[in-house]
Amino acid sequence: MKMEICLFILPLSCLLLLTTANSDVRLVGGGDPCAGRVEVLHQGQWGTVCDDGWDMEDAAVVCRQMFCGDAVAAPQYAHFGAGRGSIWMSNVACGGSESTLKDCGSRQRVYSCGHHEDAGVICSGNFEMQLTGGPHLCSGRLEFPLGDSRGTVCDPDFDLQDAKVVCRQLGCGIPVEEPRGAAFGKGGGQVWSKKINCKGDESDFGQCLRSSTEEQNCNHETDVGLKCFWYTDSRLVGGPDSCSGRVELQYLSEWGTVCDASWDMRAASVLCQQLQCGSAVAVPGQAWFGEGRGRIWADVFECQGNETHLSQCAVSSWSRAACSHGRDAGLICEGSKSLSALNGTVRLSGESGCEGQVEVYYQLTWSRVLMDSWSFRETSVVCRQLGCGSAVRLYSSSLSGTGDSDVCLTGYQCSGNESHLLNCSDLQRLSCSSGPQVPIECSKHRSIRLVGDAGGCAGRLEVLH
Repeated sequence: MKMEICLFILPLSCLLLLTTANSDVRLVGGGDPCAGRVEVLHQGQWGTVCDDGWDMEDAAVVCRQMFCGDAVAAPQYAHFGAGRGSIWMSNVACGGSESTLKDCGSRQRVYSCGHHEDAGVICSGNFEMQLTGGPHLCSGRLEFPLGDSRGTVCDPDFDLQDAKVVCRQLGCGIPVEEPRGAAFGKGGGQVWSKKINCKGDESDFGQCLRSSTEEQNCNHETDVGLKCFWYTDSRLVGGPDSCSGRVELQYLSEWGTVCDASWDMRAASVLCQQLQCGSAVAVPGQAWFGEGRGRIWADVFECQGNETHLSQCAVSSWSRAACSHGRDAGLICEGSKSLSALNGTVRLSGESGCEGQVEVYYQLTWSRVLMDSWSFRETSVVCRQLGCGSAVRLYSSSLSGTGDSDVCLTGYQCSGNESHLLNCSDLQRLSCSSGPQVPIECSKHRSIRLVGDAGGCAGRLEVLH
């Protein structure tokens, strides 16, 4: 029988044998979202639970409903302080397998109870959720422990406010689009069908309001899928304007630089578009715009080049090459007002960015380089300047390349240890018809990696093709 009235036994206590269909639960006073005094919401007001009959089975249901793992303790006698207002529940009798406290039965006996007997709960930990089935750990189908297996979430009303809390708790930054049902495939096991309502500023998903009201027609076709992006902002620093400079990305509130070994023209083009600076012109490495401070991000953005935001690119973090601020990546977009900053930058005309004909930006023009004075020493400098590893091959070619004019450069003489071609001897300008141009190949063109070992020096061999 459901009681809709309160039986006043003491002036400050009010007992309701069974909760209504819209009861919700929270933990208060424990200094942690997974420990505290048990409070339930009824008729728009929060009230406590009497500890008469309160045990580990009851605590287990609360921990499950709070997404907080297993019950560790079921403290009584206002262990987390005395609450205020009504005492909405007494003599709770859970079996331990129920999904919500509302699903538990209550003994049909009423005892007088005061707030010095408020029930508490201590759970094993925070909600152990994860995103599965996506391209990386911050995109996928939302899953969490449910019973003896992992469950999915079915909620047509699951929105960006809910997604913000999930992304934040996973250390994945912010959501980049509205959650979609089965966007990352169908899950297995049970489906959580209780309504969830986050304000968006909660630090833990366990702090969100979860109703005992169930969504109708829930199945794995409506499994919630999220796409988070952990870099929340981006900027170019140290250049003559906002469209050129050292690449810096913000992870939540922390800014860091990007290692030039993890940065290429495709990712650069996407960032230029994102910053409304047109397309990328060059990606000078070796701290071209000065050394940054703080963290150095080594994530590799697997962009195609036609995306409008870095969040649309797949990300891999397999690059573990040692990096310092002396290798901070730079970027110059076509929207920069001072393209003279490009003088001396280098690019290769091949598709990978680490193989192709050598082209140097000189006097506002991309010019090809003649073979006549070029050697393996100059090739080593270019590979180092581009963050492309070491020199692998130098060969002659009569191909026209992609230079902006018919004037080519020659006269470079390097020792092989310089960090930029600008550090080598002065160059000259000649007609490109004077001789063959210079195609080279750097070691990073051979895109290989070892996967599955934390050290990066052992694992499954994979080749990029």
